[in-house]
Amino acid sequence: MVERLIQTALKGPIRTLIRPIGGLHQAAYLLAALTLASQFLGLLRDRLFAHQFGASETLDLYYAAFRMPDVVFALVASTVSAYVLIPRIAGSPVADARKLLSHAASFLLFTSGIVGVILCIFAPTLLFMLFPAFATSASADAFVLLSRILLLQPILLGVSGVLTSVTQVERRFFLFALAPVCYNLGIILGTLFLYPLWGVVGIGIGVVGGALFHLLLNVPPVVRAGLFPKIVIPSPRLMWSVIRESVPRSLALSMGAVVTLGLTALVARSGEGGIAIYALAGNLAAVPLALIGASYATAAFPVLAEHIGANRKEEFVELLRTAARHLIFWSATSSLLIIVLRAHIVRVVLGSGAFDWEATRLTAAVLAVFVVALTAQGLVLLLSRAFYAAGRTWYPLVLQGIGAVLSIAGAYGFLFLGQVYPLFRYFIEALLRVADLPGAPALFVALGATLGQLVMGTLALFLFSQVAPGLGKSLVRPTLEGLGAGIVGGAAAYGVLAFLGNIAALTTLPAVFIQGATAGVVGIVAAAGVLFALENKEARTLIASLKGLSTKALPPQSEL
Repeated sequence: MVERLIQTALKGPIRTLIRPIGGLHQAAYLLAALTLASQFLGLLRDRLFAHQFGASETLDLYYAAFRMPDVVFALVASTVSAYVLIPRIAGSPVADARKLLSHAASFLLFTSGIVGVILCIFAPTLLFMLFPAFATSASADAFVLLSRILLLQPILLGVSGVLTSVTQVERRFFLFALAPVCYNLGIILGTLFLYPLWGVVGIGIGVVGGALFHLLLNVPPVVRAGLFPKIVIPSPRLMWSVIRESVPRSLALSMGAVVTLGLTALVARSGEGGIAIYALAGNLAAVPLALIGASYATAAFPVLAEHIGANRKEEFVELLRTAARHLIFWSATSSLLIIVLRAHIVRVVLGSGAFDWEATRLTAAVLAVFVVALTAQGLVLLLSRAFYAAGRTWYPLVLQGIGAVLSIAGAYGFLFLGQVYPLFRYFIEALLRVADLPGAPALFVALGATLGQLVMGTLALFLFSQVAPGLGKSLVRPTLEGLGAGIVGGAAAYGVLAFLGNIAALTTLPAVFIQGATAGVVGIVAAAGVLFALENKEARTLIASLKGLSTKALPPQSEL
């Protein structure tokens, strides 16, 4: 009955919205556009948080409550994620693919439900062990309840992850990218309408509602493909074959989640607002990563899996080389502009209500540190998917393991240096213009996280160069041209900021926005001039791909 209703709905206008996208660049730019919409809502969400709570204990509690559900998602949901299922269902008979999806979804529901119940029981002990300062807070009970509610999120997103394997194989990238938009919309609605009723717990309910929207949006392409799963008793033999391949990725994600949990616990030592500043800066840094790194990695993965399945190794390497060139070029160009405009970005996005100028400066400093690793993070996303598609599933685990050790050790090391050697602390704080502010521990923890990401990116490139000789050499040109464009654009933007800063004081949001936007436009124009002079290939491909999105005929797969 449900499938019949959805099939009827698919015959209407929604059919146009879920049409497949065939070209790599077209898919990447479509994903980037819809990811931009999702990130815009995410920034609106953060602005609401910053306006209402500022860098306060309330926001610290909200972000800290996410850490335990994130670990659950990494440990359980990732064992049957799309990255493992896509190579198995791509090109498989409908009956076999549906059977696999049914057992995977059922396994995830049962397993994550059991883990969730256990964690609900022991939540107070675990949470206050990690965040002892919150045990004496007046909001301690709300913190525990919020964490328990958020344990529903990994279950919903895990099932949605199973369904997205079909969405990506069918190249229904519109719905795939629209799901995070609905997720953020749910959080915003929870903040606006449920927080006044139930406090921070109301925001948690909004998070769960957003996760449900995320799941439902992936239903239409699954039904259209005839692959809607059923609840069954999971087959141990079938699921073991999936889990065996998933273990490396699940452990890799778990390491990432555990590192985030550990770094958040370290940041909590910086006092009230430290977690909020660290998390808000991380969310801002995630915008260019999602637009550039995640878009190319997501668009390339199903095609990489198909090339491997058909034993087209040359096409596999060429597609990876193309995606890596564009990713490195755009991330190198944008990272320098973001560093120059960091204070204006933070002030425009978050500078409202209770979020004061001191919080703005600290968040901008942490953002600048995070952005340094933008290119490395994008490469890790892309090359990890290439490793999964090629069946080298242990490589990403090795990368994450090394990155985890270096991130935690680096955070402890930088905190130690900052405490023992005041000159080192002053140098870092003065470099980022926060020498007169408290809250430096968040900055040093960010330095540790960035160190781990940089090493991971370098190792990922080295490892894949062993599989695809010449890959590293082919990335030198886009890297240098991207850095060159970014340096020129950043210098031009900085000059505009210095000039306009002597004309008008930045006392209002419009003044900050106009100055930042003007500097940004000048910087982009200057960077574009460099690209034009160099006859940059990636920039020309961008223009051609954007034109291709506006045409009725989509490029054939041979043009990927």
